[in-house]
Amino acid sequence: MLGTARPTRNSAGALSRLKTQKTHLKSICLQYQLYLLLNSLFFCLLKNEMGLIIFFLCAYVPKTAAGHCKWAEVLKDLEQIKTSKDIDVSLYTANTDEGKECQEPVMRCFLLETKVILQECLIKNCSKTQDVLNIWKIGNASLENNKLNSTTSAKCKECEEYEEKSFTEFIQSFVKVIQKECKH
Repeated sequence: MLGTARPTRNSAGALSRLKTQKTHLKSICLQYQLYLLLNSLFFCLLKNEMGLIIFFLCAYVPKTAAGHCKWAEVLKDLEQIKTSKDIDVSLYTANTDEGKECQEPVMRCFLLETKVILQECLIKNCSKTQDVLNIWKIGNASLENNKLNSTTSAKCKECEEYEEKSFTEFIQSFVKVIQKECKH
C-alpha cells in the first residue's frame, strides 16, 4: 500500500526557519554589496590627494571628546556644595596661579582639604555629604594614575604652606583650578 506523504507537525517550524534563513541570507548579501561599494570608494579616495588628506586626518588625529574634561563631574558637585550653610571650616587653599609643573600637587592639596570637608560633614550630618564624597572619590580616581616625581614636588609648595581660607574661598579657588585644568 502506497502511503501519501503527509505534512508533519513541524512543518510550520520548518517554514519559519526557512524564512529566517532567507532573511539572513538577504542581509548577508546586502552587507557584502555595501562592503564592496565602500571598499571601492575608499580606494578611489586614496588615489587622489584630497582623499589621502582626509584619510590621514581621520585616522591619525587623536580622538578627544570635545568639551569633556575628566574633572567635569567634580565641577558639577562643587557647584552643588558651594552654597552649603552646614560647612564652616578653614581650609588650606592652593593658589590658582601656580605653574603647570605644580598643577598635580595643587589638585592633591584640594583633594586633601576635601577630605577635611567630608569629615566635617560626617560629624555634623550635613545635607551635602554625598556631593562632597563624590568630589573626593572622582578627584582621587582622576589622579590615581599620576605619580609625583621628586623634581616636580620639590619645586612646589606643600599643602600646609598655603594660606588658610574660608570654605567659600576654597570652593572658588578649586573651581578656578579645575577650569584651568579643563582648558588644557
